[in-house]
Amino acid sequence: MKLPSLDSLRVTGKRVLVRADLNVPLSGGKVADDTRIRASLPTIRELLDRKAAVVVCSHLGRPKGRPDPEYSLAPVAEALSGLLGTKVRMTSTPTGPADELEGMAAGEIGLLENLRFDPGEEANDRKFAARLAALADAYVDDAFGAVHRAHASVVGVAGLLPSAAGRLLQREVDVLTRLVQSPDRPFVVVLGGAKVSDKIGVVRNLLRRADAILIGGAMANTFLAATGEQVGASRVEPDRLEEVRKTMAAAAKAGVEVVLPTDLVVADRFDERADSKVVSTGAVPEEMMALDIGPASAARFGAWVGRAATVLWNGPMGVFEWEAFSSGTKAVAEAVAASGAFTVVGGGDSAAALASFGLSDEVSHISTGGGASLEFLEGKELPGLKALLQAG
Repeated sequence: MKLPSLDSLRVTGKRVLVRADLNVPLSGGKVADDTRIRASLPTIRELLDRKAAVVVCSHLGRPKGRPDPEYSLAPVAEALSGLLGTKVRMTSTPTGPADELEGMAAGEIGLLENLRFDPGEEANDRKFAARLAALADAYVDDAFGAVHRAHASVVGVAGLLPSAAGRLLQREVDVLTRLVQSPDRPFVVVLGGAKVSDKIGVVRNLLRRADAILIGGAMANTFLAATGEQVGASRVEPDRLEEVRKTMAAAAKAGVEVVLPTDLVVADRFDERADSKVVSTGAVPEEMMALDIGPASAARFGAWVGRAATVLWNGPMGVFEWEAFSSGTKAVAEAVAASGAFTVVGGGDSAAALASFGLSDEVSHISTGGGASLEFLEGKELPGLKALLQAG
């Protein structure tokens, strides 16, 4: 995908509006995790070094189209100031007002208040987009986590200013394009997490490229149930059973192996202190629920990953936040980190698991976009990327 490049955008002496993804967790009026802020720094620093004045904009949380102090970006401005070592000018509203940014010189940076404080953002309102565009001479989209949203700052502004993709956005697109178009083989996909409905489209789309798809987490329960296994009180999506059967049939026809757990760690209730035991997938007691894949399944998944040249992992194998049910996720994380393959990890839970095991630096790429990366891997058209392509 040939997006307009930051290299071709004239920015020296210009004011550049950067759409970043600074939707970070807050605690006690401070940023609790600055991962997304750090991910935005390369593009921001490059623009500042190229003598641009930079105006950053982002959403944070769901303030429902009106100002809410709980969702102010003020703590983000403070954190960004600390990371850049320079003062970040903060505006009082999502579109300025313009005089709050007056006199910004080359190499200076400002941050607009939360875009979602104005209902025009999520409505992709033309007038709101025009007010944003009026604050700058050029536009850079570096918010991969938001490109699946047809919002004013993602879609509307791109059609009003000279536009380009930021370094983070371009890297995400390059990496995910490699997975869906030309992965080195064998290509092993590891999927987990709660819902089949979130990822069944990814499974279908990757049948053209993958050699094996390993299914863990709660979504494995629905796959097991679809094959006739009894899964006790485990979480299942009954309305997805037929879709899973058809997908597994399509995988068999395509020569793609769908690997399901052969053993599970089950508990008598959803509680980190619950009594647990390992059982085979055909022997889950009626009153118990699966909260992790078992040791034999973890070893089998690790062996598949170890043979791969390309690995995509999205979603934990169990409730990894609880020690009693973390072994499966840890085993997969360690296998991915040690594989020597081109490894891509997507989804906030998988990234958090990597971090908790101290393995974040051992993979090729951690995607910053949860929903956006899944929709890209499904083959869907993403509004923010379409807008950039049309602008270019």
